[in-house]
Amino acid sequence: MGKTAVVFPGQGSQFVGMGKDFYDACPEVKAVFDSADKALGYSLTKIMFEGSEDELKTTYNTQPALLTMSYGIWQVVKDKVKADFFAGHSLGEYSAVAAAGGLTFEEAVVAVHNRGRFMQEAVPVGVGAMAAVMGIDDEAVVETCKEVSGVKVVEPANFNCPGQIVVAGHKEAVEEFSEKIKAKGAKRAMLLPVSAPFHCSLMKPARDKMAEYLKNNVSIKDLSVPVFNNVDAKEETAAADVYDALCRQVDGAVLWTTLIKNMIESGVDRFVEVGAGQVLTGLIKKIDKNVTVENISKVADIAG
Repeated sequence: MGKTAVVFPGQGSQFVGMGKDFYDACPEVKAVFDSADKALGYSLTKIMFEGSEDELKTTYNTQPALLTMSYGIWQVVKDKVKADFFAGHSLGEYSAVAAAGGLTFEEAVVAVHNRGRFMQEAVPVGVGAMAAVMGIDDEAVVETCKEVSGVKVVEPANFNCPGQIVVAGHKEAVEEFSEKIKAKGAKRAMLLPVSAPFHCSLMKPARDKMAEYLKNNVSIKDLSVPVFNNVDAKEETAAADVYDALCRQVDGAVLWTTLIKNMIESGVDRFVEVGAGQVLTGLIKKIDKNVTVENISKVADIAG
């Protein structure tokens, strides 16, 4: 019998109106949204349902919004879906750890609001950038990053699926990298609409603040179900390992392709994406088209 992994999305999956159908239909989801508003001290729900796209896109709102939606939907489906493993993309790792009992939802939602704030403060707006690269192998990306990096840096940030990698760093270095990688045969290299260069060494100040914050404000517990982390793409259950991985992923690359392959090697043949959008469903299909992928992002997805 194959195993099931439940995966949670990260930034980029958000949209205005996210979760409203669940909020209206399921008391468990309303309770999660209400507790997010209370823990944060402002109405995240209002921003999610009727805020402007820019307001929702601000990273310290986006991160708690995605976590709240993922965790809320998980409360509805957790008795129907038996998870053998959890994972989440970038910010989604917090949803995974919360679902596995590593921290309470209230701790998690305030932690990711702060994570967003620390990441935004680490690099002034306009100084950093991220770009998505399509249609070229990982080695070429890693090599070109090294060629371009000097005083200004550009580094691989997300290995999303074969032929789709995101780089991050100083804006000038990212732009120079984009030209070079296209000259080497990449199909596309396009700047992403993000407010900070996530998952690269420029995030070191945010990592330090996050490490301090988690140590002093959150009590991480051992996990009831293993989580595959972003930074090593390995499974973990011990609280100390969870803490360490959550700190390192702030300025470390997301090894999503390796993570999914490692899950498949551990016997997973069914993936259920829980939360906003269908980004991970698409990536997993590109990593291995033989696995079953399901997506739960609206009430209609669980009607059966």
